[in-house]
Amino acid sequence: MEEKKKVLIIDDDDLITMSLELILSADPEFEVVGKGRCGADAVCMYEEHSPDILLSDIRMPDMSGLDAAEKILSRDPKAVILFLTTFSDDEYIVKALQLGVKGYLLKQDYRSLTQSLRAALNGQSVFGGAVVDRLPVLMREERNPFDYRSRGITDREYALIQLVSEGDSNREIADRLFLSEGTVRNYLSQILEKLNLRDRTQLAIFYLKHGR
Repeated sequence: MEEKKKVLIIDDDDLITMSLELILSADPEFEVVGKGRCGADAVCMYEEHSPDILLSDIRMPDMSGLDAAEKILSRDPKAVILFLTTFSDDEYIVKALQLGVKGYLLKQDYRSLTQSLRAALNGQSVFGGAVVDRLPVLMREERNPFDYRSRGITDREYALIQLVSEGDSNREIADRLFLSEGTVRNYLSQILEKLNLRDRTQLAIFYLKHGR
């Protein structure tokens, strides 16, 4: 039998926490290993429980979910963090994207919660409909010129960056650029190192912000 995925829930609203736990307990794939009420709890309990995924609110007393996520990711860059909040505030969305969290959902999207957790655990980025609608505007507002060549990015690597930003998988990129998947993975690792980015999600966001 496959081991359950451990979920840590952080929210200062006890009713929300209970509801989330109820939803997740009904799915045999997930196990809630801890519940906290603020960002400080998130940092401490993440270290204690080593969850597969952290499901966190943003606005909380003492320490926000964003500050907690930044601390956790600085210690564990592979941490899978999903924000579930009532606020689609542009500043929060941009900060979450910059941090490299796996998703930003609104609490009214709770019906797709387990699907979103599965997608995040599989390496995908998940955003609620209202958030997705804001992304093109936010990226245009943030867009600044960037000299890729100054970071040693070649024309082939730039083409790969464009395809990543379009959501293509490694297999799709390999087919379009007539490369092997292994070569694509090597290119991607080199690009991330050159641009000092953590993963392909941050790379796609970087491109949307800076473009050519």
